[in-house]
Amino acid sequence: MERIGFCGLGTMGQYMAANLRKAGFEVTVWNRTPGKAGDLVALGCREAATPADVGRSADIVVTCVSDTPDVEAVLFGPQGVASGLAAGGMVIDCSTISPDATRTFAARLAQQGSGWVDAPVSGGSEGAKNGTLTVMVGGSDADVERARPVLSAMGKTITHFGPAGSGQAVKAVNQVVISGVYLAVAEGMVLSMKAGLDPQAVVAALGGGVAGSWILANRSAKMVNNVYPLGFKTSLHLKDLGIALDMARALGASLPVTSLAAQLEAGLVARGYGDEDMSNLARPIRQLSGMEG
Repeated sequence: MERIGFCGLGTMGQYMAANLRKAGFEVTVWNRTPGKAGDLVALGCREAATPADVGRSADIVVTCVSDTPDVEAVLFGPQGVASGLAAGGMVIDCSTISPDATRTFAARLAQQGSGWVDAPVSGGSEGAKNGTLTVMVGGSDADVERARPVLSAMGKTITHFGPAGSGQAVKAVNQVVISGVYLAVAEGMVLSMKAGLDPQAVVAALGGGVAGSWILANRSAKMVNNVYPLGFKTSLHLKDLGIALDMARALGASLPVTSLAAQLEAGLVARGYGDEDMSNLARPIRQLSGMEG
């Protein structure tokens, strides 16, 4: 069984690393902000001092950090993973970052004889904790097959779409789709409350029909109660929509709903709500409807 390194122990990464350890892998972990590895060390993980130390300790390194510059710094910065990873190693990047940058990172690792798989995930903190994430994968056939046991310990649905960068392109599509669903659920919940209906009964009824969705089932109560614990941070989703909108501009695609969601999220971040769950897209809908926002 290959040795695994894991860099990035945030809302998602801490659970993903735990599931790798529970699956029997030897796991070495690192996080930029100290103090997040205690529970993982108790599970039998080793905590490393630097990403380079992670690279030296592992055959495959999983990264799960916030943005494209963070991935570049963890991999190629001073004491980065690449400086410690031996030829024949591999990086699996579960961050959500630019497809173009992804292809560049894959090429840089290939020059030192290391493999690459981009494997952004969807499913929120619940999916990360339960090991049921959806994983969107890019990379060579050989690299993806080597990565599959690692991915299977963290996710349930694993789909290989093509060469490096393909997984990130699909993740951009994912973020576009969910932004529209979040907005629609928010509007539906506000309309039901304004009409004097029982939102819980409305959700139960709609869940059995075409309007049913994971977001309706799992995020509507936050919108009704106007309380938004994580989840998935609004500021990170806004970053993801920026990636999707850049991709759309380059390809000549028009994304009006996504553009609206990005504008609303930018307003939420500016008002200090960026660390809330992105179901807080209901805040501006409530406010525009004369409700507490």
